[in-house]
Amino acid sequence: MLSIDRLEVGYGESAVLRDVSLEVRAGQVVCLMGRNGVGKTTLMRGIMGLLRARSGSVRFAGRDLTGASPEKRARSGIGYVPQGRDIFPQLTVEENLLLGLEAAAGRGSKLPEAALALFPALRDMLQRKGGDLSGGQQQQLAIARALAAGPKLLLLDEPMEGIQPSVVMEIERVIETLKASREMAILLVEQSLTFATRIADYYCVLDKGAVVAEGSPANLTEEQVKRHLVV
Repeated sequence: MLSIDRLEVGYGESAVLRDVSLEVRAGQVVCLMGRNGVGKTTLMRGIMGLLRARSGSVRFAGRDLTGASPEKRARSGIGYVPQGRDIFPQLTVEENLLLGLEAAAGRGSKLPEAALALFPALRDMLQRKGGDLSGGQQQQLAIARALAAGPKLLLLDEPMEGIQPSVVMEIERVIETLKASREMAILLVEQSLTFATRIADYYCVLDKGAVVAEGSPANLTEEQVKRHLVV
């Protein structure tokens, strides 16, 4: 589904990712882990085309998207929920959700019922402005908006960060539901080791912009956790 080969991405003259290779198979949940500042968000932005690849390649569903725009990547079937949510605060919940349909040609302008079914609380907030929602509600909206277009690959950058425990449980339920359906692949950045190892089919650990460990969560060793994950 997603194949990253020897990718190098950076900001200005500084390279953040060096020679990163990673695969996400159809229906698979892959968790990207590592301490703050090691390049996880940079990798997500590189996959989405928000940062230009200096070298290496990004292939999705058999197509080379290395030089493609973020819009083209979204229309090819990649949904992205960035760290910080990036909803449109002056637009209503309904308008935010309808904008998610822009990535799906031919879907019309009807509210995405499948996305609303996963987050039923949003139905009662359709006319509220996104900026008036709590942080947890905004995160639910951001995920629902990304799901509106029916992506084949969903990128989630720390979806549990800074939100109340009740909403964390709701988002965990949705991710588990999506995983059980096996209808899309998910690449997830998550700091909670307990949740990451429980939900993921495969893990990849970054350190200093490079892949330093990967494999089945069952094989993640205590030594690897101490060396690359524990603060």
